[in-house]
Amino acid sequence: MCTSAIARAEPAAAGRVHDLTARASEIDPRAREHPEIGFVFTKDGKPADTEHARVDTRVPSQRKLVIWLMGYNGGLFERLSGYGLHAIQVHYANGWFTKLYSGPPPADDLFLSNVRLEAATGEDHSPAIEIPKPDGMMERALQFVKWLDQKDPDGGWKQFLTADGTDLRWDKVIVSGSSHGSTTAARFAKYKAVDRAVLFCGPRDQFEVWQKLPSATPGNRIFAFSHVQDAGWTGEHYPRSWQLMKLNDYGPIVDVDTTSPPYGHTRRLTSAADVGGNPDKAHGAVLPGGNSPKTTGGQYRYEDVWRYLFTSPVEETGKAVPAEPCKLDQRAK
Repeated sequence: MCTSAIARAEPAAAGRVHDLTARASEIDPRAREHPEIGFVFTKDGKPADTEHARVDTRVPSQRKLVIWLMGYNGGLFERLSGYGLHAIQVHYANGWFTKLYSGPPPADDLFLSNVRLEAATGEDHSPAIEIPKPDGMMERALQFVKWLDQKDPDGGWKQFLTADGTDLRWDKVIVSGSSHGSTTAARFAKYKAVDRAVLFCGPRDQFEVWQKLPSATPGNRIFAFSHVQDAGWTGEHYPRSWQLMKLNDYGPIVDVDTTSPPYGHTRRLTSAADVGGNPDKAHGAVLPGGNSPKTTGGQYRYEDVWRYLFTSPVEETGKAVPAEPCKLDQRAK
C-alpha cells in the first residue's frame, strides 16, 4: 500500500513562466472609450486595449508588483520576471497629450499635474478632462489583478490584493514607465505611497512645479535613468525634475558607463553610450529594444542598470550632494 501511494503521488509542481494577456474592455464591463482624447479599444481593426502580465514562478518571488505605464516591452518584462517580480502593463486613459493644447501648456504650474492625476486615479482632479474611475490606471490595475487571480491562481497574484479585494496593496507596488509614462509614474508616486518608482527618460513637465510638492513616496524609493543625448536631458527637463524632487539627497548623478553597480547607491543614473548622436535613439536606449546599446558580445550594456533600478535595497543610499546648476524656470526666456 505504501508503494502504491508513492506511485500515485504527483511530483511537486515545477515553476514556469506565466505570460498572460487580456483586453481591458472584456475584464471590466464598466470600461469606456474616450475618442475625444484618442483613447479607444480598437484601432486600425486591431485591439488597442490589450493588457499584459508576466511572472516566472521558477524564480524566488520578491513579492512586488510592477505596474508599467507605457506600451508593452517584452524584453523588460522578461527581465522583471527574471528578478522575481510580478509585472503588468495596463491600458488606461492616457491619450490626451496632443488633444488638450498645442505648444506649451497653459500658464498653470499644475495643469498637467492635475491631468495626470485624473488619468491615473480616475478621480476629479482636472477640469480639462473627464476620466471616470473604471478608466483610470488604479482601477484598471485592480481589475486586471483580480482577473489574473481568477484565471491564473498559481501565479500568486492574490498577494497584491487587499483582504476584501477592493484595492491593491500599494505598499507592494512598483510604478514605472518611460517618457510620458515615467512622468505619470513620478506624479503618482508623489500622490500615493508605493514601494518604489522607476523612471526611464523622465520625468518631464518642464513648465510645472509638482515635482517639488510633498511626496507620499519617500525620495529614497525613487530611481531614475536617462541617456545624456536625449533631448529631455540636453534641454534640462529631466535634471530639473530630479533636482526639484531632491534626488540629490541620495547621491550624485552617476555615469553607468564608467561606474560599476551599485553605482554608489545613487538614485540618478545616466549613460553616454554611442547612439549615433540621435536624440530619438537616445530616448529609447534606456530600455531593452533595438535602440539600446550592446556590448561587442551582443549583450545589452544596461543589464546591471535595470537590475539595480528594480531590486537594489531602498535603505542603502548615496551621500547627499549640492544641487547641480540647472535651469529651473523653463518658462523664462
